[in-house]
Amino acid sequence: MREVHEGIPMAQVRPATARPTALAGGWSAALAGVLAGAVGVGAGELAAVAIRPEAAPLVAVGSEVIDRTPAWLKDVAVRSFGTADKAVLLGGILALLTLAAAVVGLLERRYPAAGLAGIVAVGLLGAYAAVHRPEARFVDAAPSLLGAVAGCLALTRLIRAVPAGGTPGGPVGAAAGLGPDRRGFLRTAAVAAGVAAAAEVGGRWLQDRRFTARRSRLAVRLPAPASPAGPASSVDLGVPGASPYVTPNAGFYRVDTALIVPQVPAQTWSLRIHGMVDRPVTISYAELLRRPTVERLITLTCVSNEVGGPYVGTARWLGVLLAPLLREAGVRPGADQLVARSADGMTIGTPTAIAMDGRDAMLALGMNGEPLPLEHGFPVRMVVPGLYGYVSACKWIVDLELTTFDAYDPYWVARGWAKQAPIKTESRIDTPRAGAGLAAGRVAVAGVAWAQHRGIRAVEVRVDGGPWEPARLAGQPTTDAWRQWVYDWDAAPGRHTLESRATDGTGQPQTGQRVEPFPDGATGWHRIEVVVV
Repeated sequence: MREVHEGIPMAQVRPATARPTALAGGWSAALAGVLAGAVGVGAGELAAVAIRPEAAPLVAVGSEVIDRTPAWLKDVAVRSFGTADKAVLLGGILALLTLAAAVVGLLERRYPAAGLAGIVAVGLLGAYAAVHRPEARFVDAAPSLLGAVAGCLALTRLIRAVPAGGTPGGPVGAAAGLGPDRRGFLRTAAVAAGVAAAAEVGGRWLQDRRFTARRSRLAVRLPAPASPAGPASSVDLGVPGASPYVTPNAGFYRVDTALIVPQVPAQTWSLRIHGMVDRPVTISYAELLRRPTVERLITLTCVSNEVGGPYVGTARWLGVLLAPLLREAGVRPGADQLVARSADGMTIGTPTAIAMDGRDAMLALGMNGEPLPLEHGFPVRMVVPGLYGYVSACKWIVDLELTTFDAYDPYWVARGWAKQAPIKTESRIDTPRAGAGLAAGRVAVAGVAWAQHRGIRAVEVRVDGGPWEPARLAGQPTTDAWRQWVYDWDAAPGRHTLESRATDGTGQPQTGQRVEPFPDGATGWHRIEVVVV
């Protein structure tokens, strides 16, 4: 008699452990691809330690993406993500790489060698991006290529361990010889994950050990300024919520294209001044420290700052005046552009006449009483009052070339931004905040206004489109820094619109015409709405 189970012949009953696992095998293959990609990226990061951090695959590809991004899209990214734009970019690249790696694993399982070809293609893309960077060398391709080799080896090993079908280790899977069991795959996957993590963590640790800019900064002792800025009296009105007159280093805005902060030890830094000069000059950090230094309060502004935006700040800068260095080099007639180059390849073009017209254009060494923070240009950066940062404030500067505007377009100019970019007169309401709920009665409306190298003569405030009323101004020890202001408003219940406008030191009022930052800076009155109850 044939055995039956609940009325069904036993021959027709398949053990629960014998169900096909094509879906499970697919997920395993996708995981194999992701882990192989992680091994490749980690190996590339580790290899970059022996070459330079900028040659690391993620950094090289990310930098290439930044360079090829249209100016309008970069502006959108800065507005949307602020100083987190680089983290968002790297996160997006990692997400795309993870998805691509999963597809690579699936392809390799179904079509042997197809996934390997995908890894090789990604490695070649990284190598191209690395050698295409400014200041790159042919050897910069090595981290991406070595990463591709490591990724291919990892993918081959992982795919061999992926369950091919049935239930790994089950009666059907074992009888059919459909591949190793799930436990074996998990062991292999754990090893691959460990290798990837070790390579990434080890690479970062070794870079910190090898590239000693942070330790170099700790050893710097800045000289006392030969020309100090002096005490800034009556510059802070003390209104809660208003921007402090001097912006702390930790809160100072940072907008640049560097995905990783360039690591330039002071001991090895030097600046070359060349091009249309009579006597090329090369100066070391130690030689720069021995020159007379000046200390100045200067406000910097990013051209991507929208009306009322946060990309503006004031610091006490210590540095060496630029004009005497240029005169020592002997600037030739016709050299109307001074091109500064950063250690990461960024180029910034400044009008030579402005750098030498007597303003406090400097090679800055210190910021608010300490050596420049790494993120703000250590060991040396340029600071030129009165110009937006993209035409003046080169961080991690290593080269100055005298040339002409006709002969060369720097980085941002080549992407459509204006060649000449003096800072426009702006004012900002810091307090109350937009959308704030206020109690009826006397309210302090306060903020800052700036028109570097022209100064601020007046600030006015109006409520609900009414007449402009004068605000009370703080002191102004220098025209190169912003000025605090406050307006005492008798707030009545209801919804209200507050606007501010400034007048610069020449008597020119801030325009109310709204203009976006591209191509030479935003304009318009800052306007907020509040509710009074």
